[in-house]
This record gives sequence, structure tokens and C-alpha cells, in this order.
Amino acid sequence: MLFVCYPKCTTCQKAQAWLDAHGIPYEIRNIKEDRPTEAELRAWHARSGLPLKRFFNTSGLQYKALQLKDRLPQMSEDAQFALLASDGMLVRRPLLIAEDFVLVGFREADYARAVQTDA
Repeated sequence: MLFVCYPKCTTCQKAQAWLDAHGIPYEIRNIKEDRPTEAELRAWHARSGLPLKRFFNTSGLQYKALQLKDRLPQMSEDAQFALLASDGMLVRRPLLIAEDFVLVGFREADYARAVQTDA
């Protein structure tokens, strides 16, 4: 599994602690230093079953500075993917990626269901 996170993010820290506590093996990737490519984002989005808007870090400073709340509805999907790929801090985190699922954000119940452990 790939765990894409920003190490200073408290939600990412909670998710990582949960994975560690449950003995779940993962590869870690710092989203700020090694941002996802557009191709990766497209693949993850397709596997997630989520609306593309859920991949945006809506509480982030960059999201607010770019006024994306108002701009996203008018943007094409291609433009949204390009924007997400341009700055890892625009991407909601953490991302937990496996062959058969992609989780965006951290909800303990979702993690437990996805990795099939007892919460």
C-alpha cells in the first residue's frame, strides 16, 4: 500500500499512527516533496469512486488563495487534474492507495473496512 501524506499534517499523523498500531505495512510518500502526477491522480480518482472535488484540500491555504470554491464548478475535469498535479498541497490528504481501493482523507472506519481489520 502507498500512504501519501504531508508529515506535518495532524490528520496524516493520526492515519499513520492507526496504520502502525494495526501492523499495516505501507510505503510512505511526502506529497509536498513528491507530488502526484496527473496520470496518478486520474488513476486514483477512477479507483476511488469519488467525485473529483473530494480530491481537493478545501481547507488549505492555496485552495482559498486561488478562490477554488468559486472557480472549480466552471473548470473542466482536465483543468482540475492539471491543477491538482501542479501542487501537492492542493490535494486532500492522506491518501491510502492499494490495488483495489483508494481512500481520501482519514476516517478510522473506512481504513478498518478497506484493510479488513478490527477497528
